[in-house]
Amino acid sequence: MSILQLDELVSKLVSGNMPALSKAITLVESHLPKHQEQAVQLIKQCLPYAGKSIRIGITGVPGVGKSTFIEAFGNLATQQGKKVAVLAVDPSSSINRGSILGDKTRMETLVQNANVYIRPSASGDHLGGVAKKTRESIVLCEAAGFEVILIETVGVGQSETAVHSMVDFFLLLQLAGAGDELQGIKRGIMEMCDAIIINKADGENVKWAQIAKQNYENALHLYTEKNNNWQPKVLTCSAIENTGITDIWNMIQDYVSITKSNLSFDDKRNNQEEYWLYETLNQALKDQFYQNEYVQKELKIQLDRMRQKKTTPYEVASLLFSKMLDSQK
Repeated sequence: MSILQLDELVSKLVSGNMPALSKAITLVESHLPKHQEQAVQLIKQCLPYAGKSIRIGITGVPGVGKSTFIEAFGNLATQQGKKVAVLAVDPSSSINRGSILGDKTRMETLVQNANVYIRPSASGDHLGGVAKKTRESIVLCEAAGFEVILIETVGVGQSETAVHSMVDFFLLLQLAGAGDELQGIKRGIMEMCDAIIINKADGENVKWAQIAKQNYENALHLYTEKNNNWQPKVLTCSAIENTGITDIWNMIQDYVSITKSNLSFDDKRNNQEEYWLYETLNQALKDQFYQNEYVQKELKIQLDRMRQKKTTPYEVASLLFSKMLDSQK
């Protein structure tokens, strides 16, 4: 892609052209060195148009109804005059790297909405499930004029830490009546979330949803108050019956208003930029290490020596780092 073609792509993207947005995200997701160089320039040109959305992370165990919730919430946001982008990270197989990418089929009405863009992408093996280029995709969607960015994670695990570090508001979806809710959730997730939503609060499950709501509210009061003066909320909803969704939308608007007034909204984004700088540096150093031909050669030798009980992992690590440094002199 020439400089002129790249400029043309950016021009189309910032005008809201959906095919251009898809092409741009495909470019940043590419592993080809040539494409990665072009992606850097693409992101750089789009940065002045980005940063004007509310970024919402949505997580929860499989079966909690994330896709149904996103469809109901996304449709409501468009009714409020917003353009919505959904970045849905599908789990990749650890064996063949395959991915179902079936989110669009689970959001039948949302996918037909002209003000909605849905981009399913395979998680690969980066950061426990969050697609490697999700942050860049956020920038591109914002540059294309999308005002609400929804990021769906694979499930409860390491991916939550990653997605928490790239969103403004972190939603945890839960079910009631599925066992001991408070024992079935990790403390770290509770500390990260800005709200807990009890989904599928319909029919005979309404009673259990209210009980679960009270339990979570009691638990949240035990945690240290957040620096942004926001007290995490617990709400119930039924995505399939489209009840309680407006309350969640209003709650997020309150959060944005509070955090922007006390300047913690921008502080959080600045801290996230710093975090991702270090993450990018760590990944680059890791890639450089394993791609070093001296390291690759010596690693095979040292693995055999380890199997023969002639050395330890600590000795091997020190040796390999020395080999890499010597090769660069």
